[in-house]
Amino acid sequence: MGEFDRFESRREKIIEILKNNKSPLTVKDLAVLLGLEIKDAKTLYEDIKHAAKTLYRKSGGREYIAMIPPKCIDCGYEFKKLNRLRKPSKCPRCRSERISPPSFLYVKTK
Repeated sequence: MGEFDRFESRREKIIEILKNNKSPLTVKDLAVLLGLEIKDAKTLYEDIKHAAKTLYRKSGGREYIAMIPPKCIDCGYEFKKLNRLRKPSKCPRCRSERISPPSFLYVKTK
């Protein structure tokens, strides 16, 4: 039985993991902590999106999940406007495939 098994859904576990970490976590980090395979990243991105909406709504906007956008390692291009949550495959500026994945951080305002 894992550390986060007392929470019912995977989305609740994601929120709790992010609350307990001070540093940003990538989907790969979350997959390892949840005991999932990395190939489940697509569903994990969807879970993060929905968990963020739920957390924001339940806290009245005082808590949220912030995304640190993906960035090209070669030229530094930052993917600020993504249509959907994902790790881009190529940089539009230099065409490099060396992209750092988005990372997520729990934020609580006063």
